Amino acid sequence: MHTETLVQSMLVPLFLILLSAVEDTLLQSVSRVGGVCKLSTESSLRRCRTPDGKICSGRGKCDCGICICEATEPGKFYGPRCECHDWVCGTYNGKTCNDRGYCDCGMCECDEGWFGDACQFQEECNLPNKKSKELCKNQQGVVCSSRGTCHCGSCMCENSDGRGLVTGRFCECDDSECLDEDTGEVCGGHGQCYCGNCYCAAGWHGDKCEFQCDISPWESKRRCTSPDGKICSNRGTCVCGECNCYDVDPSGDWGDIHGDTCECDERNCHATYDRYTDDFCSGHGQCNCGRCDCKEGWAGKKCEHPLSCSLSLDSSLKKCRGTSNLPCFGRGQCQCGQCTCHPPGDSRVHGKNCECDDRQCEDINGEVCGGHGYCSCGRCICEVGWFGKLCQFPRSCHMSDAQSKELCETSDGVMCSGKGSCHCGQCICSPQDWWVSGEYCECDDRECDKHDGLICTGNGLCNCGNCECWDGWTGNACEIWVGAEY
Repeated sequence: MHTETLVQSMLVPLFLILLSAVEDTLLQSVSRVGGVCKLSTESSLRRCRTPDGKICSGRGKCDCGICICEATEPGKFYGPRCECHDWVCGTYNGKTCNDRGYCDCGMCECDEGWFGDACQFQEECNLPNKKSKELCKNQQGVVCSSRGTCHCGSCMCENSDGRGLVTGRFCECDDSECLDEDTGEVCGGHGQCYCGNCYCAAGWHGDKCEFQCDISPWESKRRCTSPDGKICSNRGTCVCGECNCYDVDPSGDWGDIHGDTCECDERNCHATYDRYTDDFCSGHGQCNCGRCDCKEGWAGKKCEHPLSCSLSLDSSLKKCRGTSNLPCFGRGQCQCGQCTCHPPGDSRVHGKNCECDDRQCEDINGEVCGGHGYCSCGRCICEVGWFGKLCQFPRSCHMSDAQSKELCETSDGVMCSGKGSCHCGQCICSPQDWWVSGEYCECDDRECDKHDGLICTGNGLCNCGNCECWDGWTGNACEIWVGAEY
């Protein structure tokens, strides 16, 4: 039965495509003679016009009464008037129409026994109620995010207003964020909403697809991409290939942000930033796109170091040490009793003596405090409900002790390698033994190379006996600086 249904699901769209091709061929043979169009311009456009007055749905060009549809990422428009596009069909578990049907002009045609926008629901359910509810729980253990009901292991989201704005596998998405404030339409009627984010049709741009543009979204994105690969340096919005820079940056601070891709921030030129003063480069240089060009006789990231220094070398180093045995905590350069932290331009290393290293708050993938807290001078301040050096452990747990312990056992059946405790399926390594790390507490960070008494010289992370150096550093102990001069 299933094989028959599968064959039908493959044949129907194939038949529709063949029918469309035959129809196009017949129309072309009637409207053209010897390659010359017999239709007047008005007649040609009338055949290509949709009921709302658009030519080829605004997604193609009209050629002698036939729509030639645009090819777009991630697919192609089709249909007599380019009204269809399969990428707007519903998906479930990353599969179009849940692999339980086929996409027909943006709508899922479900196999027998399945229903829903993405063919995600079974008409008959053989799952026990308890198992069904378990499959409907989100990461926090809430059934359908409290915004829907569970049906055979799948969430049926609330739809009281008839607009279907609550979506997602666990009803976790609020598509009301895609509504255009002026028109009330989803993505301004020019795009599709996925989990609160608008994906615009060709020729339309903006958070709500409110701007029309004659370049493709991908060309627009390319023009707005800063040298570090971010859209408008994460400090502006991209509209039709141009960046509109924020007056206030994402951290909430005022700034003077400018540049083609919002890459320039004049705050970087202030010794102490004050938006009401013009004390750029400590008064000893000129600010050029957030970087100080120092006057003769001055040096430093903000031209704060005089090249001639009245301090002796010992006095200079003493001022740079602070509470550390190393000048500038081993994270900077000491000049005349003042530290210039490295790497240059990286605000994560800061403080009078470079004593704060916010890179310590990042995991091996670069995520800060596990996404559950913020970094303060190299230490994570966790949100309520989370704990751990990197806020990686939830305080509440929605699994049984047996399930938790099973996830913490190594291949030889030892819990956390005998060097830690198990919490909600994750190993918490013994805090007394600072060198113990790893998913199962199997690593010994003492095996990582040291320099000046510091593991990885403080310029990288120890990953199970090997130093993973931060940008600009290399060497077995991350002791060699290969970045830009400062």
